[in-house]
Amino acid sequence: MARLAPLGRVARLVFVTAIAAGCSAGSSTGTGGAGGVTATGGVTATGGVTATGGAAGNADLSATGGAKATGGAGGAKASGGVGGAASGGRTGTGGGASGGAAGSSAMAGPYRFPASSTIYQDISGAAVDAESTAIMSALDTSGWGTGLGIDVSFTVLTADASVARRAFTSSGDEPDCDTAPIPLPSGGNIEGNPDYHCADGGDCHLLVYQGTRLYELYQADASNGSAAGGTFSGSCEVVWDLTHDYWQPMAPPTFGRGDHCNGADAADLPMAALILTSGDVTSGQITHALRFTMPNGLIQQSVYVHPATHIGGPSGVGPTFLPYGARLRLRGDYDLSTLPSAEARTVARALQKYGMFLADGGSLYVSATVDVENVIATSSLRALKATDFEMVDGGSRYTWSDYKCQRTPVTN
Repeated sequence: MARLAPLGRVARLVFVTAIAAGCSAGSSTGTGGAGGVTATGGVTATGGVTATGGAAGNADLSATGGAKATGGAGGAKASGGVGGAASGGRTGTGGGASGGAAGSSAMAGPYRFPASSTIYQDISGAAVDAESTAIMSALDTSGWGTGLGIDVSFTVLTADASVARRAFTSSGDEPDCDTAPIPLPSGGNIEGNPDYHCADGGDCHLLVYQGTRLYELYQADASNGSAAGGTFSGSCEVVWDLTHDYWQPMAPPTFGRGDHCNGADAADLPMAALILTSGDVTSGQITHALRFTMPNGLIQQSVYVHPATHIGGPSGVGPTFLPYGARLRLRGDYDLSTLPSAEARTVARALQKYGMFLADGGSLYVSATVDVENVIATSSLRALKATDFEMVDGGSRYTWSDYKCQRTPVTN
């Protein structure tokens, strides 16, 4: 069954902006304790899992950018104790003074799929799609609107190995969707909401890294907003194995998680791996492709290109509309000096080297974490016109209705 990408993102962003304005200033406060969400900027915690005066909190958080333990065994600790600060997430003012409590959590660092994965490949010299000029010219005249914005709706969480996985009631389809229990770090939140309760009626994506897995759940909802208690439900779950490159050449219908298979987003691409983070921006060098959304009326009906394997609810008829999965690249001759800030130029360089994938319906936005607005103006990319981009050769067009999802769901 095809999931129609929800509309009304612009209205929802009014709500999200209000949350971000309060949460990024630390208005949502916890007092620390085990399992608090910890970060120096919403999605990126500084340093890997290390211990300078004791045993490392958790070996699973070994990726660069995980939580840092500054003394003592047990859990991860950052800036002031378990529960530390996370723009747009939770702010802890206490916690353990030395050595985090077991079960503590931090916002996600740069957990990565294998280096061979398409999202990390330099496509600055890749061939341009034969339909690129026609598509981008049509977009320039019919729908690019006020330009490319930055959607600061998302939170990406990390759960250490001691955070128990919680079963949920699924309303998604099998075999498209997985049903494995999902770790819920204490103090975390879902897209567009201050906690785990889906109060805004939006996409309510839950994005959690744990060990070598990435859990992504569409329309997640814990009825009481907490990691424990109440009821926990969701629509389509995807469990991504970070040790696996899903996007090596394969014959349909076996590409990705399976051609025609639904996912946590409409294109069935890994969301957290493509979302822009504050750490990306402040590093000065982004090393992965980004994801973007645009109105369904500007997306080609019933068609996708790999690495997408699914569609939402597109309604554009004809080859002058972008297909789901399209990878846009900012033209190499674009004058970056015209952009308003060094941070905007950092994002633009990533768009020249790695590009951005059309992943879902919505307004014209690059997807980003809630704290990104603290390091770059969300209007920084507005000057970029459709004709400043090219569509990288997408290869074969696939008609969504030609395949039936064939895969074995992850149940544990």
